[in-house]
Amino acid sequence: MTLLAALATAAAVALLLPGPPALPRPRRTDHATSTRRPLLLAGAALAAVVIGLPPGWLVPAVVVLAAGVGGWRLWGRRGQRRAAEATGRRVLETCEQLGAELSAGQPPGAALARAATDWPDLAPVAESFRVGADVPAALRAVSLRPGASDLRLLAAAWHVAHRTGQGLADAVDRVARDLVASRATQRLVDGELASARATARLVAALPVAALAMGSGVGGDPLGFLIATPAGWLCLAAGLTCGLGGLWWIEALARDVDGAR
Repeated sequence: MTLLAALATAAAVALLLPGPPALPRPRRTDHATSTRRPLLLAGAALAAVVIGLPPGWLVPAVVVLAAGVGGWRLWGRRGQRRAAEATGRRVLETCEQLGAELSAGQPPGAALARAATDWPDLAPVAESFRVGADVPAALRAVSLRPGASDLRLLAAAWHVAHRTGQGLADAVDRVARDLVASRATQRLVDGELASARATARLVAALPVAALAMGSGVGGDPLGFLIATPAGWLCLAAGLTCGLGGLWWIEALARDVDGAR
């Protein structure tokens, strides 16, 4: 029975882990695979630990393991959000750099090459210009990366300037100004969301303080949670509510980001 429970736990860990993102560039998939492999090994190691536990510890171990996987995924999404924010800042810097260099009279090819030197993800765009391919299409391809969606505006400006003969420098500079205004709004929204995130983390940490207080007054709350069926139910419900609140806040933040 213990072995079956451990195998079920390992299967649950494998199912809960996020799959590789569907992005057009294969190196992103390779990165996702390289980060997923240590998680699978950690899940297998934890399942092996569960096998050696006494029967009375099996249920709380499975509950804590499931909560740990949920917390790990939540932390991973936080890292992805920060990476997307960094990419968005890089897009703004690139547009401002291109606008400044084009306004100074630099040719588009040279400006793109310098931008690609500072941000290697733009190398396909610079190469597309060098060989005479479709630069807006290359920009739209790079915009599929998390946080780089604003490159679609740059692609549209490049396309319009190429089709109408309008000055490319003016079009790119207008895109940069629009992104600066959008970034100011985003900082305001992020500031409002930061307080909600901090509150959710504080509420999630309160049960730990309650356990410490209970132990300080002579009680044994940890023993109750680990050694009794009622404690197992309370442990599962508490961890579910805590993680659910954090997931809910992150879901609201994603909805706000998608609505901008």
